[in-house]
Amino acid sequence: MKRQWMRAWARLRRASKRAVEIRLGQRIASIAVCVLAGFMIATSAINAGGTDLRPNRNTDLAGLIQSESKRNAELTERIAKLRRDVDALTKTDGGGVNEQQLRAASEVAAQTSVKGPAVVVTLDDARSDVQPPGVSPELLVVHQQDIQAVVNALWSGGAEAMTVQGQRVTSRTGVKCVGNSVVLHGVPYAPPYEIAAIGDTDRLDRALSGSAAVQIYRQYVTAYGLGYGQRIEASVTMPAYRGSLDIQAKRIG
Repeated sequence: MKRQWMRAWARLRRASKRAVEIRLGQRIASIAVCVLAGFMIATSAINAGGTDLRPNRNTDLAGLIQSESKRNAELTERIAKLRRDVDALTKTDGGGVNEQQLRAASEVAAQTSVKGPAVVVTLDDARSDVQPPGVSPELLVVHQQDIQAVVNALWSGGAEAMTVQGQRVTSRTGVKCVGNSVVLHGVPYAPPYEIAAIGDTDRLDRALSGSAAVQIYRQYVTAYGLGYGQRIEASVTMPAYRGSLDIQAKRIG
């Protein structure tokens, strides 16, 4: 009887010791987790330096567009100033080229402002509350090909000078879609988009009416409410092209 009691007592002591060891292990694990969490929080705070570690991506993109647009405008102004300096030096020493030839070349290169009667076309997205069933939202906004269709039609109609969103258009001008905006000479623009062309207004009007691409766009205007406006201005002044004239030719083949 005494031996049985001693064996039971020994088992009880071993069980009690094991329970103490388990509780001690749990406490040590809890302390380690708290220390690790505190270390991670402190590291994040140091790296953030008081800023948001996960800023809103849309805010970053909008800020990037604004800063790049500002930089583009500054560079454009610098180019315009350098060009004025070159023009002043050219007038001082024409290098055998008379002023009339220089003026003609400048007009062809859109380096001088022009004034005259113009046809003005405005393109715009459909209203935000317009969503016909089964129609993709992509069909309810103005795309680069729509702007390009108007530009091409006006050139074919004998346009002497042209602007898109007030920027002078040349043979090297490219219209690009970036998200829901259009980029022209590195500057993003939101709708509505205004295209103006100086020239024979009757001929320009006929060119727009005869353009298959423009007529397709106008069908979407009727069907889905995209914006299209066209008017004649008795006199419009267009600025000179202010972008880079650097042209690099590359042989292919």
